[in-house]
Amino acid sequence: MKEKETLGEFLKRERELKNISLRELSKNTRVREHLLKAIEGDRYDLLPSPIYVRGFLSAYAKYVSLDSQDVLLRYERSLKGEEIIPSEVKSERKPLRKAIWNRKQIWMVSGFIAISLLISYFLHPYLSGIPNKQEVREALPIIPTTQTPEVSPAVEGEPFSLELKAIEETWVKIQVNGQSQTEAFFKPGEGSSYQATNRIELLIGNAGGLDMVFNGRMLERFGKSGEVVTLVFTPQGVERKRPEERKSP
Repeated sequence: MKEKETLGEFLKRERELKNISLRELSKNTRVREHLLKAIEGDRYDLLPSPIYVRGFLSAYAKYVSLDSQDVLLRYERSLKGEEIIPSEVKSERKPLRKAIWNRKQIWMVSGFIAISLLISYFLHPYLSGIPNKQEVREALPIIPTTQTPEVSPAVEGEPFSLELKAIEETWVKIQVNGQSQTEAFFKPGEGSSYQATNRIELLIGNAGGLDMVFNGRMLERFGKSGEVVTLVFTPQGVERKRPEERKSP
């Protein structure tokens, strides 16, 4: 820095040595170009109050790899009319190629983090051991016969659970462990849950309007909207009985 070089002249020289345009500096520091020009021209009369100028200078210095504390010290002394010794403003000069490489490294690290988050998001169902909806539908297709699929590893005599949730208005008749039957009319979003050790029998008035989760696993729907089906759940799985005529709730 030459003997009588002002702060603005020094900043402009350092910026140009690093081949940084005012437009690039403005974009990355979020300081408008006309304010940067005023700083480099030592036109403090065109700038806002010193508290804002200190923020501008700090952002400027950091982006062009200068010691921001020394730059701010020079600014304070210039406001007081004190003589500034040029050596007080220390430039943390770095080769242009190295500075560009550092910015590239930042972009690479940011990209790696973003990709890692995306991979973690899409693999979460697998990592947590919870099958996603597509896996469940492939594993538990619609069963048109009375065959009992291996839906759950439950052993006979052990409790099992069944959760119902309506996506359409659905009438259901439920019988748990051979006890008296109960009826329910679910609106979309409503539902209920049941536990049994022997069997749960359902008469569903709208097979396409009801989601069912058996022992923590979602089942494929057993019919279309408006179709009446009878299902029997046991510790070994689920059995669909022959269709019955639809009954009014």
